[in-house]
Amino acid sequence: MHDDQHIELGTAPVVWQDVVRIARHGASLSLSRDARERIATARHVVDDIASSATPHYGINTGLGALCDVVLEPSELERLSRHTLMSHASGVGPPLRTEQVRAIICCAIINYSHGYSGISPAVVEGLLRLLNERITPIVPSQGSVGYLTHMAHIGLALLGHGNVEFQGQNMPTDQALNAIGMSPLSLGPKDGLSLVNGTPAMTGLACLALDDADLLAAWADVIGAMSFEVLGGQLDAFHPDVIRLKRQRGVQQVGDNLRHLLEGSQHLARRQGQRLQDALSLRAMPQVHGACRDQFKHAARQITQELNSASDNPLVVVNQDGYRIISQANPHGASVAMACDLLAIAVCEWSSISERRLYRLVTPQANQLPPFLTTESGVKSGMMIAQYSAASLVAECKRLAQPAVTDNFLTSGLQEDHLSLGESAALKLDQALENAAMVLAIEYLLASQAMDLVDDQNFAPATTLAWHTLRERVPSYSEEHALSHDMQSTRDLLREHTSLATFRRHAPHLNPGNEHHV
Repeated sequence: MHDDQHIELGTAPVVWQDVVRIARHGASLSLSRDARERIATARHVVDDIASSATPHYGINTGLGALCDVVLEPSELERLSRHTLMSHASGVGPPLRTEQVRAIICCAIINYSHGYSGISPAVVEGLLRLLNERITPIVPSQGSVGYLTHMAHIGLALLGHGNVEFQGQNMPTDQALNAIGMSPLSLGPKDGLSLVNGTPAMTGLACLALDDADLLAAWADVIGAMSFEVLGGQLDAFHPDVIRLKRQRGVQQVGDNLRHLLEGSQHLARRQGQRLQDALSLRAMPQVHGACRDQFKHAARQITQELNSASDNPLVVVNQDGYRIISQANPHGASVAMACDLLAIAVCEWSSISERRLYRLVTPQANQLPPFLTTESGVKSGMMIAQYSAASLVAECKRLAQPAVTDNFLTSGLQEDHLSLGESAALKLDQALENAAMVLAIEYLLASQAMDLVDDQNFAPATTLAWHTLRERVPSYSEEHALSHDMQSTRDLLREHTSLATFRRHAPHLNPGNEHHV
């Protein structure tokens, strides 16, 4: 059962939007009876093996390079506890609340597939933290692809560390006591299952997809405003041309732009004034469309990861019953590459936006008042906003360097190829924030340009965008720091409700409306 307020695992495939609904919008999460049975069945297998003398990695042995050390049954609870303590080695500023919630959600989804062998009590404990909104404080840095973030989360189940609860940072045991929840005792494999797998990178990636979905939509809306006020030549978006470029994203953006610009008398009067525009204007379908195609690829990879089992070892059913199999499903290459590719797309969205806004403020590139002020000389207008955008795009270019191609040796010689998936997801998160601010600056400048032209018979859709901004950010006259208007515009771009009104004009605006399973 899936709706906006509640999601039940085990009745249907999971999509990345489910994680966003839980982590970002507060939907509750539960397990179906089938999911609970799968978790319990796999746990019975682990319990049986834990009491045997035959070594099985991570169940009755040490971890990593210590995989050949066989432990006594009495030592297995200590193994799980010490695993969390030693693996909780994160550093740096804490993750945002929604990021930690997304990670917990993805961990529960991973366990719900029934291949991990983790204790049902641990899964119930994570569900309780999520639904009661007790969020562990988790350092953001220090992961090479897994282990670290979930270790800090796992310690909260034992009553260790600090959490955010009811708007306060407090000791975990205080928050657990407030909801009547006792700290857990861990059993065989519980510690390893908590730190293993791809939930951390996948949870972070789901939130990034939500942000990229908004970015894609606003890029088309704001790009249309710039195109219109600069008097772009519509032939570049003609259906007969766009259909010759076979990529779906190109065709969708071409369709969006035609709809967003439909009915513009301002633009109609400027057709034929030049043979062609700069590429930042006429290549929006090709560039924005290519970015959308990368989004769809990333969404497919991440959704497939959500519906995969990523733990080591896994409890696998075959014709002879159950086997415990050591393998590499926790390796996050697919998610890491998806995040790296999407970071390149995000950089492109920001880069072409900066080129358009440069044309809005540059007297040599338009017929608008220099730097979008009527008092140039006394006033600098929007000149320096373009500097800010250039700086952010330069950082996006650095963030577009792949993380997955880096590598190190860890755990002796045992773990000698790493995904750096959390690093890929976190740098994508920063790139998205930068790109959204660049688009906010373009939105601000395009609206200022619309204020200053005499012929304001713009298209209904772009007029709506112009008026939507002006309802909260007035035309700029240099009586306060420009950064305030930039931030207010950026805040507007976070709002799904503000964007929803544009979908009536351009039905393909949000690439995330298509599910990828």
